Amino acid sequence: MPTSYSIPKVYEDEIEAVVKAGYYSSKSDVVRDAIRLLFETKSNLKLSAAIEMYKDGKVTLSKAAELSGVDTISFKEILKDRGIKIEVQVENKEKLEERAKLLDE
Repeated sequence: MPTSYSIPKVYEDEIEAVVKAGYYSSKSDVVRDAIRLLFETKSNLKLSAAIEMYKDGKVTLSKAAELSGVDTISFKEILKDRGIKIEVQVENKEKLEERAKLLDE
């Protein structure tokens, strides 16, 4: 992920001004807060980001649901409605056999 972004000069000046005024301790804090507010106020962005991260294998289904702010069952329905295949994570054979043995005991 890039560590720098290009923003208009007026935003740079505003960010520096709110840091100088003491509202934030750093420019990074301003940007983090702005991004947090963006995703909190635009739920469609949260959902879209969660779906893309899930499709890319960056998060599990349950984590994607959590990030999008819905329960796992609802998230599965959203994926289904959008024609997105739900990937089932399978553990390796040894772990499955070990768990089966524990269940038999």
